[in-house]
Amino acid sequence: MNPPEHYVGLPPPLAPALTQTKYFFQALDNFSRVFAIRPGDEVLFLADPLLDPRVIDAVIGIARSRGAQVRVYMEPSTQVTAIPEAIHGLLKKASFVVSTWFCSILDPLCIQLRREGQRWVKITYFRDLDLLHTPQARFPIEVIGEIIRATAERFPKGEAFDLRFTDTRGSDFRIGFTPEMRENQLATNRWRGKMTAEEDGCYVHYLATHGPNLWDHNSVKNDMRVKVDMSGVLYPQWAVGFARPFEEKIGVVFEGEYISAVHGESEEASILREMLVGGRMIEGGGCGFNPKAPRHTVYPAGSNAPGAMHFGIDLAKPSDYIRRVMPDWEEPPVHMDLITLDATVTAGDKLLVDRGFLCALRDARVVELASRYGDPVELLEAVVL
Repeated sequence: MNPPEHYVGLPPPLAPALTQTKYFFQALDNFSRVFAIRPGDEVLFLADPLLDPRVIDAVIGIARSRGAQVRVYMEPSTQVTAIPEAIHGLLKKASFVVSTWFCSILDPLCIQLRREGQRWVKITYFRDLDLLHTPQARFPIEVIGEIIRATAERFPKGEAFDLRFTDTRGSDFRIGFTPEMRENQLATNRWRGKMTAEEDGCYVHYLATHGPNLWDHNSVKNDMRVKVDMSGVLYPQWAVGFARPFEEKIGVVFEGEYISAVHGESEEASILREMLVGGRMIEGGGCGFNPKAPRHTVYPAGSNAPGAMHFGIDLAKPSDYIRRVMPDWEEPPVHMDLITLDATVTAGDKLLVDRGFLCALRDARVVELASRYGDPVELLEAVVL
């Protein structure tokens, strides 16, 4: 019998000399457009010591080419939970902010400044300049925007509905939406498919894109005092900070927004029980939308592949487990992301995700737009593991 290495049934990878230059310039064009710095912008870069300094230099280069000024402020880590008072004035003066800090999305000052027009790019997934050489970096951002818009249109209009997450392990978790919550949730720039930081008040992720979330507190205009109708159980396949998916079915039970119990006998279940009970859901189905994001790369905050889900939990107290195994995690030890890669998600009677497959990938208008950039089947459905 022939040894396995003698079998050749698939084409070899193309030689890098044939592809790397054109691929790099595709990614570079996306980068330049996402960082839509204007002449005269006051750019503030909120950095940390573990960030590749070439990333900072790349942003400075874009800014200088457009006649904008950049200031860089560094905290000891990304795990900043609130904007330090010492830089409030510096932040208020900025018109464009690039940030690695955890607090960027929910800090009240950041939210207020975006409401006043400040533009933000969060770079959780761009900590190494060499990521420009990856398939997800060069995937057309216009197509990502169209995928997101097509998903948004599946949310029922003008009526109350449940956003429901199920899977074959037994997950059955629901979030109740009112018509007003729907409008609030989908009003953000990312849910409108805006992938660049051109629009006043925008908040975008680069590499494109992390989220947007199917539910978060944008639905109640970031009023954390509002009680959102949700309940049920999730059986996550995985969580950030664990080397591999769970072998045991671990049940995470929610009463309202808060976790009341974690069921399971394994060591992982015990760790999660100690960590999660009392924690609060803040991201109910952070969904991936980039067809070339690696599906099984869940660090640092969940997979960005289409249909992959992460559920962000703010913990009741800091987790010693996180502090031991991820001391330099991009998020603080008061947060955890639970992962499912095979969920079915419905909004009312509309199917958003079918066993991990994002249904919008086959919408006619998404396929038509993707066909301008190449073979739409390869672009949209050839999975990167």
